[in-house]
Amino acid sequence: MPASSERKHRSAKDVTAAIGRLAVQNRRTIIVAVCAIVFVTLLEDVLAGDLMRIDQAAYALVVEGLRSDWLTPIMEAFSTLAEPLTLVALWLMIAAFAPGRRPGACCALNLVLVVALNQALKFAIQRPRPEGFALAAETGFSFPSGHSMAAMAFFGLLVWIVWSYRQDRLVRWCSVAAFSAIIVMIGLSRIYLGVHYASDVIGGFCVSLAWLALYTRLVAPIFLGPKPNHVGQAADRAHAAR
Repeated sequence: MPASSERKHRSAKDVTAAIGRLAVQNRRTIIVAVCAIVFVTLLEDVLAGDLMRIDQAAYALVVEGLRSDWLTPIMEAFSTLAEPLTLVALWLMIAAFAPGRRPGACCALNLVLVVALNQALKFAIQRPRPEGFALAAETGFSFPSGHSMAAMAFFGLLVWIVWSYRQDRLVRWCSVAAFSAIIVMIGLSRIYLGVHYASDVIGGFCVSLAWLALYTRLVAPIFLGPKPNHVGQAADRAHAAR
């Protein structure tokens, strides 16, 4: 390879590496910005009273395409995972067994504040729920989805706790996969049961994900203490420094 081409290739590689490092260093800012853009975009259509294409597509795919006698109990079970009684039971287990100094208090404060934020947003926006095809009885407004916000806030915080405080890499990856799947399935179940539009679920996910980006930076470390300097974090930092 000619010297000039080699220098250009090295320069492009250095720029790419620098962009990657910058993205990692500012990942929370990026998450908050992307979530805010998506939420505001959805909110504009919600306030205009429009039924979005994503809502129509989700209805055709999930409600008309997937509903069946055997799948409905499964979806109801996933939806129950974001119910208050279930979350309280899970919170008690976290308070007893999760790593960190005060994981129970950390999770409780997170969930209480997210529920309050959800109710404030629902009251301000006042979007009616879908009508005519619900498989479950629900009251209140629709946007953003409370179950989706609670799922992302609660199980998303567990993802962060396990990733930050557990040393076993297999446990970390398996936990992230399991909790992420639960979050997605809870959101999907709300569309399947006909109690929320897809835009309600996506909006709820965006609000809670942006919230988590701030909560895990400013509040969670106060309750949980410093992260252990285990192998996984060292590998993550080495990867980010490349």
